Amino acid sequence: MKSAIKLTIVVASLGLAAACTDDSMDTGSPPPPGSTTSGDENNTFDHMNEGISPWELLDRLLKEGPPRYTSKVHSCPKIRYATLGRVLTSLGVPGINAATAPALSAADLYNNGDNALGAPNYANRIRENIGITTSGASREFDIFAAAAPQIITAIPTLDRCKVGGATGSPASLFNASNQCEASGITCLLGVPAQAAHLDLCNLTIQRASSVDVGKRLAVAALLAASYTCE
Repeated sequence: MKSAIKLTIVVASLGLAAACTDDSMDTGSPPPPGSTTSGDENNTFDHMNEGISPWELLDRLLKEGPPRYTSKVHSCPKIRYATLGRVLTSLGVPGINAATAPALSAADLYNNGDNALGAPNYANRIRENIGITTSGASREFDIFAAAAPQIITAIPTLDRCKVGGATGSPASLFNASNQCEASGITCLLGVPAQAAHLDLCNLTIQRASSVDVGKRLAVAALLAASYTCE
């Protein structure tokens, strides 16, 4: 008997709750969109709700490989510390890895910038940091800017910069009119100079406070762009 009374009370309560809910509680909100999410003046984020096709994803994985592989292959590491030293030496910069070097010279900035450049510290079991950091990129550009006068002077004397071999005509970064030369830029970067390289080089000189400053900045900018990734 008591169970029947309790059941009656519960049913009556549910009926009362349903009776209290009428159309006046409807907010008039529009139904959710279908396959697209459209926007208006208050909501302009339009996008498709459909995900990538599993067949397209499978095709991409077969062509590019899994993410753990592509993240390594297509990443952009910095030039390694020892490699940077060899590049500077090959461009005619003296004093790399020497015991002493003139203060604030390219060799000095390189030799004492191993921490900023992420060089390895094998004594403390620290491997080289191959990621590009703000301090590393800044120090690298400073080195290129400091080395620019030495590189400009050395380019015509380097065997690798002589067109046609060691006895060929020397390349030059700039001509008598202070215009950038394709032969010198090709030797500087190690790849054939493109029109964009010449445009950047000449524009940097034109906008600098002086021709000499412009030449230094042009060489540093070209090298920094070339050696941002190894």
